[in-house]
Amino acid sequence: MDEQNNDQLKTKTDKSCKVHRTTDMDKNKPAYCVTDVPPWYLCIFLAVQHYLTAFSGIISIPLILSEGLCLQHDSLTQSLLINNIFFVSGICTVMQVIFGVRLPILQGGTFALVTPAMAVLSTPQWKCPAWTQNATLVNTSSPVFIEEWQTRMRVLQGSIMVASVLQILVGFSGFIGFLMRFIGPLTIAPTVSLLGLSLYTSAGDKVTFLKTTALIILFSQYLRLNPLPVPAYSKTKKLHTSKFYVFQIMPILLGLAISWLVCHLLTVFDVLPSDPAHYGYLARTDVKGDVVSEASWFRLPYPGQWGTPTVNLAAVVGLLAGIICSMAESVGDYHACARLAGAPPPPKHAISRGIGIEGIGCLLAGAFGTGNGTTSFSENVAALGITKVGSRAVILLSGLFMILLGMLGKIGAIFTTIPTPVTGGMFLIMFGVIAAAGISNLQFTDMNSSRNIFVFGFSVFSALAIPDWITRNPEFLETGVKEVDQVLRVLLTTHMFVGGSLGFFLDNTIPGTKQERGLQAWDKAPLEDSLSSEEVYDLPFGITSFSKGHRHFIRLFIILFITGWLVLKSTEED
Repeated sequence: MDEQNNDQLKTKTDKSCKVHRTTDMDKNKPAYCVTDVPPWYLCIFLAVQHYLTAFSGIISIPLILSEGLCLQHDSLTQSLLINNIFFVSGICTVMQVIFGVRLPILQGGTFALVTPAMAVLSTPQWKCPAWTQNATLVNTSSPVFIEEWQTRMRVLQGSIMVASVLQILVGFSGFIGFLMRFIGPLTIAPTVSLLGLSLYTSAGDKVTFLKTTALIILFSQYLRLNPLPVPAYSKTKKLHTSKFYVFQIMPILLGLAISWLVCHLLTVFDVLPSDPAHYGYLARTDVKGDVVSEASWFRLPYPGQWGTPTVNLAAVVGLLAGIICSMAESVGDYHACARLAGAPPPPKHAISRGIGIEGIGCLLAGAFGTGNGTTSFSENVAALGITKVGSRAVILLSGLFMILLGMLGKIGAIFTTIPTPVTGGMFLIMFGVIAAAGISNLQFTDMNSSRNIFVFGFSVFSALAIPDWITRNPEFLETGVKEVDQVLRVLLTTHMFVGGSLGFFLDNTIPGTKQERGLQAWDKAPLEDSLSSEEVYDLPFGITSFSKGHRHFIRLFIILFITGWLVLKSTEED
């Protein structure tokens, strides 16, 4: 009887990961593959979980940008930016799952564009006036104040839109495959790690309330393998308790929520000082006024809501560096996501589509006025490995949730009431993890090699030293041409550009074997999976054959459309 059952199992199609889950043949296989659809109730829970996983990373971007946009004391506008970035992230997630790389990979804001954006906004031309830093002097409904921050936002919008054209061209032209031959771990490691290291001031200036940091460390590191019993029901076991690893799945959310609640209770009972000059005042939850009551229940974000976007050459060049970094990181995310979702390695045409769709996402993010772009969220790729659910139906539903929540104005307003010291504690963890994630790329290289140690060490240290020196000696870049000065200042004060450029140059010019450089381990494909490449990566709705036969025509059409649109906009502005 056992042999007969085994024969029946062997004759079953192995194209569903549910077979692996049922027979327990391989515990490392996902419970649901990329093409599987879990039960509807499980889909909802997992989609919300992915939203919550990305939530802290997404809301932190508008909060960081608000400093450069002179919006520290305008919580209502901050809430609108949070709504915008969730709305656009949801749209881009749906586009990526259906028409892009077609893997279960969530799209969200990118820190790769935060660093150059803050570098642009810190230049003398765009530095916030002193009166915007004083809460008592800021009238958020004043036309002068509104024009002050919207001017900066429009520059970011237009510059992001122009920079996104490069990503669209590189993606839909297929050039990304050629480009990745020269980008290895020794380029990615300093670039990504410097994303976190360069943002230490944003976290350090806010960390006065370390309870958030302590709780996140406690949950994510010490209690992550300790499940909590929760009630569950099944046909076989009826009503019973099940283990739920809540500390492993949502440590940041739990740490943030508990710290937020403690601050609220201390505010209600008037334990925290009410004098802005006293230490601890910023931990109060009523600092930002009645932003929740003032926010609308429903709002629909739309392109150009802050006015007609403008373009700044220095900003475009700086953001291009961030776009290149984002593309390289996304290619790595695609391969990691495919392994975790039980899919074969993504072919070049799927990678090209994915990068192209991310470029369109950056174009939309710029047009809608998020002050940022979109990219693949590495945190959610890691969540696939934890949950063992690689279904793209779950990510598609998560994208729809993000679109819906992006239209609920009070949701964004609630997030802005999180006290600044609490978000500072969250930043301390997140930016450190980003830095470590960049360094983890070195695992593919031979770090016993003096060549590799030199390339990485020199790139990172120079990327920290050069921007600091340029900031303290701005006269060094005075060439006599204002535009050139701005471009050089933005590039040379953007840590990841300096580090990534040095890493790229040294890694491709200093002699070294592919194995030593880590390219061999990176290019090594995972074990062959039961799913075919066509059923995972081909486009839906019967347009697969069309896309293959007329791929170049489609790319040319998209390129001409975008180019014509940009020319038309520049003509209207002139």
